[in-house]
Amino acid sequence: MLPTEDLLVHTYVLIDDALITGAVHIPARPGPPPTCSDAEILTISVVRHLLHRRSEAAFRAELIHDHPGLFPHLPGQSQLNRRTRWLWGAFEQLRALLAATLPTDDAACHRDQVDTSALPVKHPSRVRGPDSWVGPAGLCARFGRDGAHGEWFYGFRLAVLTDLGSRLVRAWSIVPAAVNERQVALDLLADGPARRYLLCDKGFAGRAFAADLASVGTVVIVPPGKTARRSMPSGLLKVIAQWRNRVETTFGEITQVMDLARHGAHTFWGLLARTAATIAAHTLLRVQLTT
Repeated sequence: MLPTEDLLVHTYVLIDDALITGAVHIPARPGPPPTCSDAEILTISVVRHLLHRRSEAAFRAELIHDHPGLFPHLPGQSQLNRRTRWLWGAFEQLRALLAATLPTDDAACHRDQVDTSALPVKHPSRVRGPDSWVGPAGLCARFGRDGAHGEWFYGFRLAVLTDLGSRLVRAWSIVPAAVNERQVALDLLADGPARRYLLCDKGFAGRAFAADLASVGTVVIVPPGKTARRSMPSGLLKVIAQWRNRVETTFGEITQVMDLARHGAHTFWGLLARTAATIAAHTLLRVQLTT
């Protein structure tokens, strides 16, 4: 990892170039241009996640104290939050731009994996005012089961499609807490290239799901149950376990190391912006480590 100031400059140049060339497009807004540019706002958020700084306010204070010359017109915390939420689509464009610099993992096989992870939020009964966990198309927070930790939670799920080799996030979505994971997988796969193999956990097992993907040439691989494991070669079981560990590592980096599990958002749109920024930062990190 570069020193903080070098990382800020490197990330700013990358983002500013993407805005200048139109690779990342931000719709025009009425009024005079802000003194702190969109490229600066995007840079601050991406680098905060790369440095694992959980608090937005503390990182803003760090920038003012340690790097005052880099962001001379840094807005106040509330305005910084509003502008970051408004730019969530730019984070996603940046992620797609970075991911496109690496080819899809193993062009001969197209091996990918799909999974979901809990995104808990505060229940409306614990905060003042109306329910703020309502997103587009009726998406709203609900109760769901977190199988990884064996507990119930209130909120959403983060669904991701990743390469097995590079562990790049190729597609993602925020979905209801109690969701049909097989339908989520089909939605994530809909707009991308055909995959030869798709590794999933046991929650995705189903004949109809496997048949749907088989019709487009994709083989679904699901970890075997206890009975099936007795008759499988130990070497194959080890390979499947190693593959499954890769998506768990990716989730760990996004939700724990980069602190998305403790996102601190107060509204759905704040959660969406933080998720998009975190995954863009993770993609930048994976691209730098891979190239």
